[in-house]
Amino acid sequence: MTLFGFFSLVLILLYWVNRAVVLFDQLISDGQSALVFLEFSALSLPAIIRIVLPLAAFIAALYVTNKLTTESELLVVQSTGFSPVRLARPAFVFGLIVTLLTGALTHVLVPVAAAQLGARQDEIASNITARFLTPGQFLNPVDGITVYVRDINDAGALQDLFLADTRESGRQVIYTAATAYLVRSEGGPQLVMVDGLAQTLRGSDQRLYTTRFDDFTYDIGRLIVSEEPGRLRERNVWSGPLLQASPALQAQIERPAVALRAEVHDRMNKALLGFVGPVLGFAALLIGGFSRFGVWRQIVVAVVLVVVVTSLESVSSTLVDADPTRWPLLYMPTLVGLAIASALFWLAAHPALLRRRPAPPPPEPAGGAA
Repeated sequence: MTLFGFFSLVLILLYWVNRAVVLFDQLISDGQSALVFLEFSALSLPAIIRIVLPLAAFIAALYVTNKLTTESELLVVQSTGFSPVRLARPAFVFGLIVTLLTGALTHVLVPVAAAQLGARQDEIASNITARFLTPGQFLNPVDGITVYVRDINDAGALQDLFLADTRESGRQVIYTAATAYLVRSEGGPQLVMVDGLAQTLRGSDQRLYTTRFDDFTYDIGRLIVSEEPGRLRERNVWSGPLLQASPALQAQIERPAVALRAEVHDRMNKALLGFVGPVLGFAALLIGGFSRFGVWRQIVVAVVLVVVVTSLESVSSTLVDADPTRWPLLYMPTLVGLAIASALFWLAAHPALLRRRPAPPPPEPAGGAA
């Protein structure tokens, strides 16, 4: 468990740094604060932890079993008559603990965090000020539009506004205003500029026209693509309502009941893989016995077997996504992994099958010695 915690922490940090770089680039470039970045990072952690736990459990089981083998401790215990299945009892308990932890994540924590993350994304997407204006920065909300605001006071007034509109071919317009306000209306958000100047450069004859105004309204609703909140997705709902698959939930998610329950089965399989990983790693290192050169061959075999099980998980998920009625296929990786582990335990219980048979002695030459 100690090594499991250590490897989990290392892998979570690696995954999180990779995710954080993308989040930081997206949020900060959109004018969001560091607090929003930390909030989004925290909400993405449960999904990262769910991915990492089975892998960390497999690595921890390999590490401990390798140490027990190289120090001949497993050999000593096996010589007392303990069967491979009896030796694997700690791996079974450890795998069960990892399964429970992964199950809590997949069935409850990850969907709840994903739902909260989706709600915050919709909230930020609908925040016009955050998307359109950031004090002290030149922003390009759409191609051909450049906006700059020196400051935004507590009342929401925009100080020293600059807006350049170059979307129209052969015509460029620059608006400057001492003060401006974002106003909501039935036709969408409007930018009301006060005490400003409009400069229009016509490309055909390169003539500049200037117009001073006391107040001017600029429609920015057409600049911001309205993003309606997406439909509810099954991955954002914890497993209880998905198992019930009420008609209201089916209508809200726009998926049939069999597809909603298939999502629950997929989560169950992901949790069970937390049991398969350490058991498979332990079983792979039991075969072969003690060697002065270590058990690197068995480690390679264990890694290859885990890759096979992971590939089966990807294949089964693809098949069920195409047809949810195939949901029993979701348990194929778990069943295959347990079958392989059982075969390895059987081989460990019959070590004579793995030993090389000695070569027969050469035949004696015909006739006796002179």
